[in-house]
Amino acid sequence: MKKPNILKSPDILLPAKKVDQHKWATIACDQYTSNKAYWESVESIVGDAPSTLKITFPEFYLGKIDETQKIKDIQQTMEQYLEDDVFVAHHGMILVERKIDNGYRYGLMATIDLEDYDYSRTSTSWIRATEGTVAERIPPRMRIREGAPLEVPHILVLIDDDQKKLIEPLIAIKDTLPVLYDIELMENSGHVRGYSLADPKIEKQIMDVIAAGQTDEEIARKYGVVNDHTSIQFVIGDGNHSLATAKAIWEKYKGEWGMDHPARYAMVEIENLHDPIMAFEPIHRVLFNEKLSLLDMLKNRFGSQIAIKEIDTAENMFAEIEATPLGEQSFGILEDGKNFKVTFIECPAALCVGSVQQFLDQCKEKADFEEIDYIHGKEDLINTAAEKGNAGIYLPPVQKGGFFQGIIQDGVLPRKTFSMGEAHEKRFYVESRRIL
Repeated sequence: MKKPNILKSPDILLPAKKVDQHKWATIACDQYTSNKAYWESVESIVGDAPSTLKITFPEFYLGKIDETQKIKDIQQTMEQYLEDDVFVAHHGMILVERKIDNGYRYGLMATIDLEDYDYSRTSTSWIRATEGTVAERIPPRMRIREGAPLEVPHILVLIDDDQKKLIEPLIAIKDTLPVLYDIELMENSGHVRGYSLADPKIEKQIMDVIAAGQTDEEIARKYGVVNDHTSIQFVIGDGNHSLATAKAIWEKYKGEWGMDHPARYAMVEIENLHDPIMAFEPIHRVLFNEKLSLLDMLKNRFGSQIAIKEIDTAENMFAEIEATPLGEQSFGILEDGKNFKVTFIECPAALCVGSVQQFLDQCKEKADFEEIDYIHGKEDLINTAAEKGNAGIYLPPVQKGGFFQGIIQDGVLPRKTFSMGEAHEKRFYVESRRIL
């Protein structure tokens, strides 16, 4: 079996010293999608300063503004920033240190080969998606990336490095490395620091670890057998749709551009699944403009196959859901100021999120509600569900054990199964890269 050169050292553009980096760095575009106050606050902080806010498209604004004009503005601003020397160039990988609520999270900034990535459910590529692709989320991103001179990524990629050979040795030497950026993030989102890995010895060390992970011996050690399904190195933790967009653009134009074009690669941050600070947070759901109450929808669909229990507060309901015994499936409902725990007597799918998503997809087809949004964080869920005509669904956390094995066995997980951390802990845009 051919072993690919899956990783490449990138040419990265970083904000110049003259740029106010606190205003430059903004959160991933798929966060706070129903939180108007958050994005108004970010706009107020940024003002007229150079910022990634102006070269990305927060999903909150989808359907609320002239999208064609917004995309044109983004691409023109990218060009202007390049002309105005807003960026400085850096060749080489970066060790990213992110301060979050419960400690420090580390990642490796590099580029991955889109030729080795396939987001389809039946993929046997070395790089795979973790969730089903929502088709309608691709075209807006394609319109931005198509014709854009830069990519500004928030993609987080997971590696199943149980022996901690890739990132942890870099952390051990971080105090000897040059610091490229050091930014206090807005909206109480912690701190991020980038260390240069532009050293041939360090780069060889990284590439050797990646190559070792592709050997038959290592694949057999982790997954028992060696075949197309077990030949896997990375899965996408965050930014599934952004990477799928990069792949779609590459497939569309590679015949015209040639195989050496920079758009063949996508810049990502690689993180170790086995880092103890890595938390898989659930992604909750909110239904907008219900035609029928969510509880009635559930009773009509499942009848005696579910048990419903009213709980006095949202916090107590959250606690009960999180204490659900292994093998059972429970989720929470926030509707009309009340809180309920719902337990499946017979589970429709292997994961609770899968059982719930199947039900919601059926309800959407019947137009029992107008729209659905995917919410990160309990507070945002409570606030959004409290609006008249809305209902919230609280889902339990996903366990990390056997995560890669689950992808190998079942393919992609139900869409929006998990989030790596709470909303304010998500990746902030700092780095850019030329793709045209």
